[in-house]
Amino acid sequence: MSKENLISLAKEMMAAPSCCAPLKAKAQEAWIDNPADKAVSKEFIAELEADITPIDGLVAFAHSQHAVQIFGEEGAKKFAAHADELKASGAKYCDCGACTPALKLLQSKDIILA
Repeated sequence: MSKENLISLAKEMMAAPSCCAPLKAKAQEAWIDNPADKAVSKEFIAELEADITPIDGLVAFAHSQHAVQIFGEEGAKKFAAHADELKASGAKYCDCGACTPALKLLQSKDIILA
């Protein structure tokens, strides 16, 4: 994958409502502000690894009261069903708009750190 494609993935991740502020900041720092700084790139990778949601965490959240507070009773049921289906399909991580590009970025970390 080219650096240009990785930059596009980082921007896609940053634009997702589910992307947390610390990850957005590290992506901004690594890809826009300091694209040649290897130390910043390493910090970005560490933030990606810390913030991507493993499937078991997604399932636990989807079945929680917190999910009901955020999505409402019916929305939480649909979300929980989606999380359960995702896990049953063999997924290892959340498939939200932030985690999907984050996983692709992690799979290309050798390019990011080059």
